[in-house]
Amino acid sequence: MQYIESWLRGNGCVPLYNLMEDAATAEICRAQLWQWIRHGARTDDGRLVTEGRFDRLLTDELDRIHSRSGLGAACRRSIPHCARLFAAMIKQDTFDEFLTLPAYEHLS
Repeated sequence: MQYIESWLRGNGCVPLYNLMEDAATAEICRAQLWQWIRHGARTDDGRLVTEGRFDRLLTDELDRIHSRSGLGAACRRSIPHCARLFAAMIKQDTFDEFLTLPAYEHLS
């Protein structure tokens, strides 16, 4: 979702956790989450990956993002919107061909 936020601001990459991430990384993440939920994947400790678990982890991640220092006010305001967009892509029955296709509707 941080990549989506960056992309909507016109940036094709975003620094995350001392790495520069781009569309490829975001696509892998999105595809894995979508597939894990659809196919009943389990974590190493045996817990099922479900939409409910995804929602809880997404909330935790949003809390972490908002607690980070150095995050600009514009980014703080747009992250919840990007999280909803990302979650919608993960939860829908069909897999969007590319991450940015649904995001185009949200360009200002």
